Amino acid sequence: MSTPPKPPQEPEQPSGAPAPPSAYPYPNPQSPGPGSAASYPPPAAPVPGQQNFYATPTLVGQPVQPGQPVQPGQSVAGYPYGQQGPYPQVPPPPSGGGGGAGRAVLWVAVGAVVASAAWAAGVFLIGGKGAEADLRGYTAPANLCSSTDYSSFETEYPDNDGSPTHNALKDPALDESYCSVNLKKTGSSYADAYLSTQVDLHRKSDPGPEFTAMWKNYEERYPDYDVETVEDIGEEAYLVSEDTTSGSTSGSLYATLAVRDGWTTYTMSYSAYLSSYDDDDDKDPPSLDDVKDWLKTDSKATLDQLKD
Repeated sequence: MSTPPKPPQEPEQPSGAPAPPSAYPYPNPQSPGPGSAASYPPPAAPVPGQQNFYATPTLVGQPVQPGQPVQPGQSVAGYPYGQQGPYPQVPPPPSGGGGGAGRAVLWVAVGAVVASAAWAAGVFLIGGKGAEADLRGYTAPANLCSSTDYSSFETEYPDNDGSPTHNALKDPALDESYCSVNLKKTGSSYADAYLSTQVDLHRKSDPGPEFTAMWKNYEERYPDYDVETVEDIGEEAYLVSEDTTSGSTSGSLYATLAVRDGWTTYTMSYSAYLSSYDDDDDKDPPSLDDVKDWLKTDSKATLDQLKD
């Protein structure tokens, strides 16, 4: 384990050099000790009718009472370091005689109370602590795979995945469930395509603005992808896709349907890679249009199953 670096040391003062000015209030650490002739400046000549505040020792612990003049050397509560000084007389509290000053103080106090009440009412009305989460009745199950409907893909991929992957998160701010399924054609030993779903219940903040910014403008970040708005699924939905398989022996097919309904967001994603297919024509990937239709159909069915 490394040793923490030592803090920088103050440079030593050369012998006989004057001490630098102190940032501390008077008396400062460089001041001569008590009782020294240089501790304080010599007292000034008394002025008739004026008290000499520096000729009397400090009277610590004797607070000034309202309306009482400050005595020489007497400390005033709240003054830093408990020092004495030539302070003005502490004014007494306004009397109840109805004087102008008393009324002014009263109206200031009343105004502060009214302003505080108005502020509190405003916070209550506009939901200062955050609006209640609008989850539209959706749930995030511990095993989303058991609630994911992908029956539209089963004609193309009839072999079921015996061990789909799933995980979940439970938190006061967010509930999240995820599922990943390997799609296999008949006779395939390995996955020919991949399907995943994810549902997020945003309990503390409205995901709407960020959801729209991310999915509606997806092609601004990734120009090779196409984005289209999907109607009749949730409050808003976008389908992002890319097909690089045309005229190529490699390439990939990708599509994601992203849905927001209130404070609940959901995605279903499909991906396939030509490199994972054999030369057998029966194992070519489906068309992108078919994949888009399957995503819409199965997303609707899955969202229905996620309702309470």
